[in-house]
Amino acid sequence: MLTSGVVTTSAQAATLPTPSIAAKGGYVMNNGTGKSLYAKGADTRRSTGSTTKIMTAKVVLATKNLNLDSKVTVQKAYSDYIVRNGASSARLIVGDKVTVRQLLYGLMLPSGCDAAYALADKFGTGTTRAARVKSFIGKMNKTAKDMGLRNTHFDSFDGIGNGANYSTPRDLTKIASSAMKSSTFRAIVKTKSTKQKVTTKSGGYRYMSWSNTNTLLGSYNGAIGVKTGSGPEAGYCLVFAATRNGKTVIGTVLKSTSVNARASDAKKLMDYGFKK
Repeated sequence: MLTSGVVTTSAQAATLPTPSIAAKGGYVMNNGTGKSLYAKGADTRRSTGSTTKIMTAKVVLATKNLNLDSKVTVQKAYSDYIVRNGASSARLIVGDKVTVRQLLYGLMLPSGCDAAYALADKFGTGTTRAARVKSFIGKMNKTAKDMGLRNTHFDSFDGIGNGANYSTPRDLTKIASSAMKSSTFRAIVKTKSTKQKVTTKSGGYRYMSWSNTNTLLGSYNGAIGVKTGSGPEAGYCLVFAATRNGKTVIGTVLKSTSVNARASDAKKLMDYGFKK
């Protein structure tokens, strides 16, 4: 009886129908083994939107002797950038002092491009803001190169690229899998919402409330992250991960057709990944 049960299970796995997704590109792997479970246009370069911020966070968290509680003063340049680009924002207020940890929450939950700019300015090197930002993007590209990702290139710290910001479903999944090795990163990306106390310019304090743009948290059993993205060129993107019964699947959909479609795509791929 036991033997026939095993045979039936493997037969089911063999005949598992491949899911159909709206996204142009998709990829899922077993996070524990790195085994590929699903691929559609997995190595086709595409614009990544704010899923770029996974690498932004990864570079920050890889900084030697990183102090997550060190303070950063919010500059006018960050808010000007948001206004100029009509970009997603953590609503940082000029003059406030926020910690690096808080900036990472502002980066990954509401997808704050102002938080991304602040982190690039803080962790890049150079005497001018432009030089520091350029050097930070250089670190993002070096990290991708060191990981052996040949189909990934960054020309921005947040996904608002200048024509040369691209990756693939496979590469983005690998970046996210690597980032998830950080306990700080894991804690942030699985957070549905947070209220953070920040110091104001005058020395008082205020609370910043941020909600995660990733709707899978709380709506998909076992969801643990990771990051949404969207844009005129990128369409609707989602890097996702979930754990069930000790198995973690992680993957990416790029250029889906809507917010709902990318979530539906991700759910289909995770369901498929857990059955494989």
